[in-house]
Amino acid sequence: MNRLLIIGTALAALVAGPVLAQQPNKLLNASYDIARELFAAENEAFVKVHPGVTIDQSHAGTSKQARAIVEGLEADVVTFNQVTDIDFLVKQGFVSKDWQKNFPNAASPFYSFPSFLVRAGNPKNIKDWNDLVRDDVKVIFPNPKTSGNARYTYLAATAYAKEAFGGDEEKVEAFVKKIFDNVPVFDTGGRAATTTFVERQIGDVLITFEAETRGIAKQYGADKVESVIPSVSLLAEFPVAVVDKVAKKHGTETLAKTYLDFLYSEEGQRVAAQFGHRVHDPKIKAEFASEFPEVRLVKVEDVFGGWDKVQKEHFASGGELDQIYGNR
Repeated sequence: MNRLLIIGTALAALVAGPVLAQQPNKLLNASYDIARELFAAENEAFVKVHPGVTIDQSHAGTSKQARAIVEGLEADVVTFNQVTDIDFLVKQGFVSKDWQKNFPNAASPFYSFPSFLVRAGNPKNIKDWNDLVRDDVKVIFPNPKTSGNARYTYLAATAYAKEAFGGDEEKVEAFVKKIFDNVPVFDTGGRAATTTFVERQIGDVLITFEAETRGIAKQYGADKVESVIPSVSLLAEFPVAVVDKVAKKHGTETLAKTYLDFLYSEEGQRVAAQFGHRVHDPKIKAEFASEFPEVRLVKVEDVFGGWDKVQKEHFASGGELDQIYGNR
């Protein structure tokens, strides 16, 4: 009997071994357009802690990414730059309704804000949002229909105008419309807009996240471009979520959560800070404090009444953005 028990246990171990070995060890992260370098570094750091795991990436404007997931892109996790695009996935049954409670800081591991990048020496003397409506200034940012990055630009400009004009909606709309009129070309995503500005030499100022302006300035040098932080901007959070419908299908729920948890770890936060993002971890925040100047940031909740209201009033079909953007 004991001999049979031993043989049975050995056979069970042989059967269990391959099953454990076959546990899913691969994820697809669908992310925003300008996050290629950031997540290449985050993934490398993650794999050092979790050897044998493979993280694949997909990058595009987050609104486009969200639609792609609904249409068949099998992303296990999303690392977006706009809450409304994850909410879209919630409505489509891909992400749980309580996704913002699954990770700290309302599921946003780091943050940034729309900022400016100008030519070296700032020849047009561009310092704030009001400079963007001048007739001699050409502005570059991507299409807000496809880019979460550009939607933040639209909201930040609107927030500035609301303060500047005391809430006079006619003046606010005219101000933002003039900025849009000063855009010579609307690219589909933030990285294409960066290429238009830096490589094609179109425009006087690029509006993108501070993290991107810092990366471009470092890559191309102070003799080519320089960063300008406006007097006020809009807090841009970078929400993350497990795509539950896909992760369940792939059996990657645990790995997906472990991966997103890593973005909150000291190492994950350090990588984010190295790539120009502002982080929440107190130790890493202090470590990089000298690299991030103070800036006054307003919130979507305070200026616009929250993302649900923004979606209905500004981004829905026929909303404020449609009226300003028109048929460009």
